Amino acid sequence: MKDLPSIPRYEVLRNRRTILKNPLPFHHHYFQKYGDTFRINLGRRNDWVFTRNAESIRHILQKNHKNYGKSSLQTKELAKYIGHGLLTSNGEFWRVHRRMIQPAFHKKKLEGLIRMMYKAIVTELKEVKVNAEQDIFPLMGDLAFQVVAKSLFSADNIRDRMQRLKEITIANQKMLIKEMRMPYLKWWFHLNGDIQKHLRLAVRARNLINGIVQERLDSKEEKDDLLDMLLSARYEDGKPMPRQQLIDEVMVLFTAGHETTANALSFTLMLLARHPEVQQRLYQEVKDIDFERGNSILALTQLPYTQQCLEESMRLYPPVYFMDRVSLAEDTLEGHVFKTGTVWLMSIYELHRHVDFWEDPDHFVPERFVADGKRDFSGQYFPFGAGPRMCVGNNFAMYEMLMTIAFLVRKYQLSTTREIKVHPLISLKPSEAFVKFTARI
Repeated sequence: MKDLPSIPRYEVLRNRRTILKNPLPFHHHYFQKYGDTFRINLGRRNDWVFTRNAESIRHILQKNHKNYGKSSLQTKELAKYIGHGLLTSNGEFWRVHRRMIQPAFHKKKLEGLIRMMYKAIVTELKEVKVNAEQDIFPLMGDLAFQVVAKSLFSADNIRDRMQRLKEITIANQKMLIKEMRMPYLKWWFHLNGDIQKHLRLAVRARNLINGIVQERLDSKEEKDDLLDMLLSARYEDGKPMPRQQLIDEVMVLFTAGHETTANALSFTLMLLARHPEVQQRLYQEVKDIDFERGNSILALTQLPYTQQCLEESMRLYPPVYFMDRVSLAEDTLEGHVFKTGTVWLMSIYELHRHVDFWEDPDHFVPERFVADGKRDFSGQYFPFGAGPRMCVGNNFAMYEMLMTIAFLVRKYQLSTTREIKVHPLISLKPSEAFVKFTARI
């Protein structure tokens, strides 16, 4: 491994402000300079390795996944704010809870949530401003958050609590980003009280969720929503999930479930606004789709081009733009031996734009994902991850995004005068996502 090209510590420190603001150009520069895999020397015991090598990423996520766990970036740093749920756990603990939660997201189970999801989408999209440019990211954030809230709790009296939960989630994420991108200042964040302040916010968030769960238990009502499914989940010995574990899983569903969807929707709408010819073709597909009457699942299957647009958008702007793993034992990749404890940072953003795999990689071309006879991109396309730890809510997210795009393009013509800019935090967010909605006649 020592033969790999290495970025020295002083280079990281010299670029610390740029990295804090947006690390993607820094990553891209060194991928162009050193190739698909390099390491960063931070002067620590463990080595940090960056890669956009498709074979290495498949090896880590799929072929030899048992040798790679989530790193402390998630199991410790993120977990201290959102708890130890599916996103932030490893090993047998993760496998047990994955088996418990997976059934709640099977397509058959989601069919019962489709109308609930669509009702929340229609309610939130009443906030669309017609004939004026609007920053759509807050709108998509509210929409995605309320869809998760309604699907989890199906309650009408929790909006204020959900808004507070959203505010806490955003605040804690910003703190975590500072910790991750400036690890050399961790001591200062402890000393000045920043970390303690955000840990207190995390406790408030858990108390909000606990209150909602207790209200459901006290009511003895059955809502057939995601909370009911989690409450009815059982371990092999027949015992239910402990309250604190239930809260952890709900926290993860809120954090991961709403944010990545809001990001993907915002980028997709911006891309459609910038490509009127694509938008017009999509409109022809969605103009007669009706989710309010008839078979909603069947209606979703009639949106192949809409799905292609979403897939291409998530290729260009993957919400999870990097993934981390840590080697549990020595392993060999790309002809190099990597020791136990190596931290891997896999750049999905770079892989999705790699010239070896994508023709015109920086261009928005939904047709590349056409279903009939399309090239197999499964080895270099990971918008929801890959292997056993692929996102448990990928179908949930796709249903929500398809309905949202169909609803908006059917009612409005989208346009923009803005360039697409990114704001990488825990997930890849858009910056200045302004779109004008003009009502269709």
